[in-house]
Order: sequence, then C-alpha cells, then structure tokens
Amino acid sequence: MESHPPLRSFGRLKSRPIKPRQAALMDSLLPRLRTPLEDFDPRTLMPAARDVWLEVGFGGGEHMAAQAARALDTLIIGAEPFLNGVASALRHVDEAGLENVRIHDGDVRELMARMPDACLTRVFVLFPDPWPKARHNKRRLIQAETIAELARLLKPEGRLRFATDWADYADWTLERVLASGQFAWPAERADDWRVPPADHITTRYEEKRLGDCAPVFLDFVKS
Repeated sequence: MESHPPLRSFGRLKSRPIKPRQAALMDSLLPRLRTPLEDFDPRTLMPAARDVWLEVGFGGGEHMAAQAARALDTLIIGAEPFLNGVASALRHVDEAGLENVRIHDGDVRELMARMPDACLTRVFVLFPDPWPKARHNKRRLIQAETIAELARLLKPEGRLRFATDWADYADWTLERVLASGQFAWPAERADDWRVPPADHITTRYEEKRLGDCAPVFLDFVKS
C-alpha cells in the first residue's frame, strides 16, 4: 500500500520579507544550529547537557530563547517550519549568545521520527495552529500518532506542556492525551490550567489573544 506523508499541521511558510540582519543569520548561524536528520541522537549535540528539551513550533523563538537562557546546562531543540519565525529565533539566540539551542527548520514530525526512545525530559507545544473549523480538525498537530511519538521520546516522568487559547482544542488535547494511557494529568483545581505555570514565558502570539478563550495550560507527565 502506498504511504502518504501526514497532513500539514501548519499554514504558510513565509509572510513578509525577512529583514537583512535576520537573513544574514539564516546564512551564517542557521547552518551551525541546524539539527541533522541522519543518525540523529540529540544527546550527541551537547554531550554535557543535563537534559534535552523539545519545543514544537517555536513561533518567533522568544519562549525558546528565554528558556535556554534560564537553563544553560540543558539542550533545547526547537522545530518551526515558518521561515520568518526561524529568522526571528536566530536573532534571539544570537543576541543572547546562546550555545544550547539547536533548530529544525521544518516539520517537527520528520525530526521526531529520527530521534531515539526516551531522549527527552520536556516537550513544549505552545499555541499550535488550532484549525478551528471541524472539517480542518484532521490537520491539528495533536493526533493519536503524534501523542504516541511524544510518549516514545519522553523519559518516564518527562513532562509535556500544551497551551492553547481555543477551548475546543484544549478539550480535544486533554481527551486524546489521556486516552493514550501514556500520560497522567496531575491538575487538581482550575488554577492548575487557568494560571500560567511559574516557569512559563509569554509569547507574542499569546499576547494577541486571537482565540476564543483565555489561555489554557495542560501539563502532562509521562507514565
């Protein structure tokens, strides 16, 4: 049977022209930070790293860079197909002089498929494209297959943080992640999902409030 690539879970790849400084970083810095796809083991990129984290769809990169600056002994891998976002993230990395960030400028699923089991301690999926129309829900990143891959990649007790400002996507994710049987959700009261976690860094997208509800934060623990 012929196999088909997964449906794209993201929209456009580029919008406005990339600024000259960021374009220069795309040529000079990105090749040094780009994750390899062949024989890829993230632990070889920074052998002294205490942990390895993955941010799925880092947008403009402000969250990824700020988390990396807080945890210099942790390798943070970010994946983002939107070229303007990659260019913005490179600027943040360059300005902060970060050496613990690596970037995949493409679909995170092709990267995850090449990563070894139990190599991650944290994953962030913050405000992914909600595909709010019912006929487009099949394009959402959070599907059974993606959840299974994240469960494979996370170590026991590893953490998955999902955030959205679309109520239906929050319900969709909670139902599917718990149905997988691979994750626990330790929330006990409403503030556990309504109040940003203490280590959360607000993103530019989050500030725009484009969704239909206040941001929801779902922190799961790998069983």
